[in-house]
Amino acid sequence: MSQKQQTAPTLIGYSRWFVLVAAVFITCLITANITAVKLMDFFGQPLPVAIIIFPVSYICGDVLTEVYGYRRARRVIWLGFFCNLIAVAAIWVGQILPAASFWDGQAAYERILGYTPRILIASFLAYLVGEFANSFVLAKMKIATNGRWLWMRTIGSTLVGQGLDSLIFITVAFLGMIPLSGLAAAIAAQWLAKSVYEALATPLTYKAVNFLKRREGMDVYDLDTRFNPLLVMK
Repeated sequence: MSQKQQTAPTLIGYSRWFVLVAAVFITCLITANITAVKLMDFFGQPLPVAIIIFPVSYICGDVLTEVYGYRRARRVIWLGFFCNLIAVAAIWVGQILPAASFWDGQAAYERILGYTPRILIASFLAYLVGEFANSFVLAKMKIATNGRWLWMRTIGSTLVGQGLDSLIFITVAFLGMIPLSGLAAAIAAQWLAKSVYEALATPLTYKAVNFLKRREGMDVYDLDTRFNPLLVMK
């Protein structure tokens, strides 16, 4: 195994491909948080329509970790967190600013874009735990399998990451508001739907990973990486 394969890159610069994947990751995250207000019927179980786009952020997270390593994926996860925080802050400021006298959309604005503190805490906490767990598991599995069986790593990391995301968000956001049986059903439905989504997208993940490894000339193994999620600049 070459030195380039063993350690994560320490160059300051980022390629256009890395920036593209990071941009898609963050766009999917912010879009999911905005569209999550609408619920759809999923075989009798209500699910937020954000389920259409949110799993794509996990696919991008898999690609980032597999190609560029946990260190760079960690930076993108935190970047996504702060970009989402900016979006939420801007929406909140827009909500509290006085509306024009002729504008009658304030109630609709608050209904669609308004966030309760509990939902925000649940969303942010679930995102951080889920994304870091996903990246950590994939990076560790890559070392354990010596880079083989990418499908096992992407699906395995998704089961862990999406499971924790669904568990934390549903529990923190709705505990005490709906029965425990309802909580369990909602957690299971979200976990199943998101996991199946990524499993079906495995061929696309393979193509993206193989393309980027060829174009970037790298295939990072996090052998010397410190996995503390707070070490953003390491």
